[in-house]
Amino acid sequence: MPKQGDVHVVKGDQGWRIEIEGGRARGTHSTQAEATRAAREIARRNKSELLIHGQNGRIRARSTYGRDPRRTKG
Repeated sequence: MPKQGDVHVVKGDQGWRIEIEGGRARGTHSTQAEATRAAREIARRNKSELLIHGQNGRIRARSTYGRDPRRTKG
């Protein structure tokens, strides 16, 4: 199975969507917190990055699960 891309939580017309780069949307949740919990599990399983977007579409938080390509401490 090919590695899937980063996992995004974005505001949609019907609620908060989980979208995976290079794949399809993985579902819609009524709150951002619910979508974030589900997206975090997907990112951990895929060893990818989780990006949480605000209502304005800008990234407000990000977490890396798996190998972090940056060489910074902490």
